[in-house]
Amino acid sequence: MHNARPLPNYLVQRFHGWRATTFADNKSWYRRLSESGQHPRAMVISCCDSRVHVTSIFGADEGEFFIHRNIANLVPPYSPDGKQHGTSAAVEYAVTALGVAHIVVLGHSNCGGVKGCHDMCSGKAPQLEETSSFVGRWMDILRPGYDRVKDLPEEERVTALEKEAVLVSIGNLMTFPFVREAVEREVLTLHGLWTHIGEGSLEQYMPGQGFVPV
Repeated sequence: MHNARPLPNYLVQRFHGWRATTFADNKSWYRRLSESGQHPRAMVISCCDSRVHVTSIFGADEGEFFIHRNIANLVPPYSPDGKQHGTSAAVEYAVTALGVAHIVVLGHSNCGGVKGCHDMCSGKAPQLEETSSFVGRWMDILRPGYDRVKDLPEEERVTALEKEAVLVSIGNLMTFPFVREAVEREVLTLHGLWTHIGEGSLEQYMPGQGFVPV
């Protein structure tokens, strides 16, 4: 544990500023959250990209969303192989322990992970083909999506693949027995969204229509 170091000073200052203002003004609310546990209505699966700020987009308060972030907002297929699955564990906890009513998969523009998948599948990123590449093996989840968009014009392909990442994830969610059961009992709904960072726009997937503006 000798590699751990103190926080950089700018983060320390921000923490003290938050504690003296936001926390101090809402101390009873934070105490209630601490004592009553979390009861989020929705789980949001979004990208690790620092430009995607889920709580800001929806104006959410603490305790409202159960948020899981990973590269390219992907959900792998159900695979009970006894290995370590962070995203699958988050989905299981959200559905079976927290009983969320909604799972939202949120994709976004200019996604580096999706661009990496595009380059890997098109032969432009051989380093991601290496078995030692964690990113490459994770982006294998999106290969079926690439196959569906590979014949599009190059200028449209990556954006289309970003939206395929959302659809692949929703399809994979339905391979989890407890997700499928909850959807069929109509106590859980799945939602697919894509946001354009530079325009501040949001699109949602509608069966039979594709992605349409919200």
